Amino acid sequence: MRTAVVIGAGPGLGAAVARRFAREGFAVAVVARQEQTLAPIVEQITAAGGQARAFAADTTKAAAVTALFAAVRTAFGPPDVLVYNASAFQMGGVMELSPEDFERCWQVGCLGAFLCAREVLPAMIERRSGTVLFTGATAALRGSARFSALAVGKFGLRALAQSMARELHPQGIHVAHIVIDGQIASDRARKMSPGRDEATMLAPDAIADTYWHLHSQPATAWTHELELRPATEKF
Repeated sequence: MRTAVVIGAGPGLGAAVARRFAREGFAVAVVARQEQTLAPIVEQITAAGGQARAFAADTTKAAAVTALFAAVRTAFGPPDVLVYNASAFQMGGVMELSPEDFERCWQVGCLGAFLCAREVLPAMIERRSGTVLFTGATAALRGSARFSALAVGKFGLRALAQSMARELHPQGIHVAHIVIDGQIASDRARKMSPGRDEATMLAPDAIADTYWHLHSQPATAWTHELELRPATEKF
């Protein structure tokens, strides 16, 4: 059985990625801090004939990450795919942010990815195959005013992805960083901007198709980094 682990499996992109891999026959472990928020995703996948289980974990804590992946391996076996989609956002100027909020955003955005990658890599290295996909953002490329807490974590995640790719590509492990440049369509986004044209937002299912494409690429033509944005987005 092939297994995919989706960290930060919210109702938007995380759910779409989980459904996409389940549709291809993967058993999917969906992970968030609160397990009850994952029930709709598991129900969608199982109703369509797929396999999925929900796991609750704080992926900024090393012991919690170790326990999480031990449970995933018991349920489904060693993961073939890791998708790190977790992020924390706290807007504020440098003098407005508390040290605790700044550190939390970095921990969720970057440290958690490092901890999760360490759990899946031993088996991937042993079998010389595997895929690790990191969800980035515009903030990975430039730090905007009042976005320092997000940008530092996303810059760090991009650096981690680059270092991992250079280390692990020769060992058969595909590491890719996806820059999401724009607002992802979701119920929350629609409530915040009622009446907004859907064409101005990224469709989660379309992004998920790209994640599947990255996993499916032959090793003779791997993508390490790509950017996704609506056609209407300025860049």
